[in-house]
Formats: sequence, C-alpha cells, structure tokens
Amino acid sequence: MCMGCKPRQGRDRWAFGFLLTFLACIYLSPGEWIPGVERWRPALLTSAVATGLLLVGRVGHRKPLWADGQRGVLLLCFCGLAFVSLRWSLYPDVTRSTAVELLKWVSVYLTVVNLVTTERRLRWALLALILSSLVTSRGVIAWHNAGVDLVEGYRARWLGVYADPNRMAMSVGIVVPLAVAFFVRRQTAWMVRLACGVAAAMAITAMVLSYSRGGFLGLVASAVTWLVLERHLGRTLLVVGVAMAMLVLSPRSFWERTRTVSTYEQDASAMSRVEAWTVASRVSLEHPLLGVGAGTFPFAWQLYGPQNASGRVYAAHNVFLQVISDLGFVGLGLFLAFIGAVLGPLWQSAREKERGWQARALTAAVVGHLVSCLFAGFLVSVHFYVLFALASCAERLARPAPVPVEGTLGRGSLSPAPLEPCSPLAGGEAPQPGRVARGDTWGGR
Repeated sequence: MCMGCKPRQGRDRWAFGFLLTFLACIYLSPGEWIPGVERWRPALLTSAVATGLLLVGRVGHRKPLWADGQRGVLLLCFCGLAFVSLRWSLYPDVTRSTAVELLKWVSVYLTVVNLVTTERRLRWALLALILSSLVTSRGVIAWHNAGVDLVEGYRARWLGVYADPNRMAMSVGIVVPLAVAFFVRRQTAWMVRLACGVAAAMAITAMVLSYSRGGFLGLVASAVTWLVLERHLGRTLLVVGVAMAMLVLSPRSFWERTRTVSTYEQDASAMSRVEAWTVASRVSLEHPLLGVGAGTFPFAWQLYGPQNASGRVYAAHNVFLQVISDLGFVGLGLFLAFIGAVLGPLWQSAREKERGWQARALTAAVVGHLVSCLFAGFLVSVHFYVLFALASCAERLARPAPVPVEGTLGRGSLSPAPLEPCSPLAGGEAPQPGRVARGDTWGGR
C-alpha cells in the first residue's frame, strides 16, 4: 500500500460525507424551520467543507482536479462571462452578487464531479436527494391542508426557495424519475424501494397542490423521456397507472387551471409571462451580444417594460430568455453548449441496458427540468447545477467497458485502464471507462 493513501482516502470519504449532507440540506432547508440553525447556513457550510477537504487532499498529494472536460470549460466560461459583465451592467452591485452566487454553484458542480466517481457513490447521492425531498413534500402538503400562506388563496408552497409554488414544483419534480427508477429496480433493497415510492407519490402530490402548469409539463416530459429510454412494458403500465391516479385523485381546479394554457389571454399569471418575455425580447434587440449584466433582468423592466404592462415587475419566467437578457447571445451560446455537452452524451449512455439505469433516470430528470425552465427558470438555482453535475457523473459511469484488444494481455483479453496501488471507493480522479472500483466488476451493474 502506498504511503499517504490512507489519509487521502479518509479526506476523500469525509469530503463525500459532507457532500451528501449538503445534498440533503437542499431539500431539508434546516435553517428555515430549526431554531438557531439559520445563522450557521448549513447548506453553504457543508458544501464549503466538502470542497475544502477535496482541495486539501488534491493539493497535498499533487493530484489535479477533474474539470469535467468540455463541460467544465463551458461552465467556467459562462461563469467568467457573468463576472466580466460587471463592465457593462445596468446595476453592477446586483451583477456582482449574481456572479458570486453563480461561482458558488459552479464550485459545487466541480466538487460533485470530483467526488461522485463510482456507481455506489452516485446511488448514495441520488438517494440523499430523494429521501430529503420527503421533508419538502410533507411541508407543502401540511401547509396546504392547514391553509397556511396559500398563494392566490389555493396554491401550496413551503419555506425558503420553496416559497414560490412554481419553483417548488420544478424542484421536487426532479426527484420523481429518480425515485421511480429506484422503486422499479429489483436489486434495490425493499425498504429503499418503499421509501422511494413514497417520495415519488408525495412529490407528485406537492406538485399538484402547487397548481404549477410548468411543473406539470415538466413532469409529463420526464415521464415520456423515461419510458422512451426504458422500453419496458411493465414500467409503461406503471406510469399509465400513476397518470390515471392523478386524473382521478387530483382536484378539478387543478385540471381547470392546467387547461388555461390554451386560453392564456384570460389568465393574469400567463399574461405576466408574456410581459416578461416581451421585456427580454426588447433587451435582446438593443443588447444582442452581451446583454445588460448578470442578474439585472428585474431592473431592466423599468427601461424595457411594455407600455400596457400591469405595472408589476416579474422574473423572466424562462431561464433561456433570462440568459439572453443578462448575458446576450454569447452567454446563451455558452449556456446551450453546456447543456448539450451534458445531455447529448448522457442520452447515449442511457442506452446501456444494465449500467445505464441511473443515466436513464437522470436523463428524464434533466429533460423535465429543462421543460419547466421554459416557464419558471432561475439562472442561479442550486437544483439546476447539482442535477447537471450528477448527470455528468452518470454519463461517465455508464460508459461501456473497453473492448477486447490483442497483444496486451493475450489474444481477446481486456486491457483496462491501470489501477492505482490504493484507490478509495469513489477515488480522487475521474473514472476511466471500464475502470474497476471496489464493489464493481467488469460489465457489472
């Protein structure tokens, strides 16, 4: 065993432990409802500790950080453009705050791709999100049943970032395909399958109670994507059964509001989106290349708002239009290129029958979330960057093992990537296709 490997393993495992805690905090939001916890900012603290331990381990042993190839470069360029936009921003203070927030989530992205390097760790990361979402979903359902702070008198929400029903719906919607994938997989322990089934049911219930049309469309998109990739009759029947249950159990008012998509001119909420999209189009006409500065869309409303607008200032309600307004078509190009660099290879990896089950679930989650982002996207949402980081990890781990080559280990033998003398579970470097880690075998799940 190499000297120093045990300390490096320990730091790596501690870093991964703090990363799991951070992922759980995303949905638990402990600072919002546990007295005295808010001042510690648990999500920020745990993510910072995970990143710090990762850096100490790599720098101390002269191990490079994995930048995630083209995806990481595109994301870093996008973040860099947000900082550079300070030079032409309408409101530099807002842009500075937005750029720092974006840098924080980019750091989380890089931490995830450097620590989630085995299928076992990926499963733990996904389960941390799924199980912690039970708290968010329960909070939404409880608030609805108690009639607490209902938006417009009937739309349920919860605390913190989940105080916006649309944002809550698109956030808990991420866990639905992930939870269903664990639920239908026979190799999963029955208690985990049960917990994931409950998490999926409660997340769907919370989405229904939010009356979010964008969240509902995202849920439909993720379900269709998952079925297309799975190509399994039993799972198709399961999704159809869930859809029938939603049709029967959802309140009539939910379907009535959902149907207003076709008559948006008569809906104030829908018209607010039209006004926001009008502002984004006017900004892009005057500042097509670089926009008006990261995070400044609400402030650009005073200059570019439609004359017949309601007088209120809204968010962009579309993450792509927000990027165009804030960072122009240069920013949009980087943003779309990053999304394509993640989703394209992920879709290919999802075709792996045995190793690709997590990739299929994450592909469905990514597609559904992007559809929701067309109606209520947020540029600096932690859910977006964590989801894409885990999707990137799933794509790498689902790559097929090396094909047989001649002349290395004998005719027709495998030629795996060389292993380190001491490699921790989910070790420091990004895994190479076909690399063996503890608990994995060639061609294993």
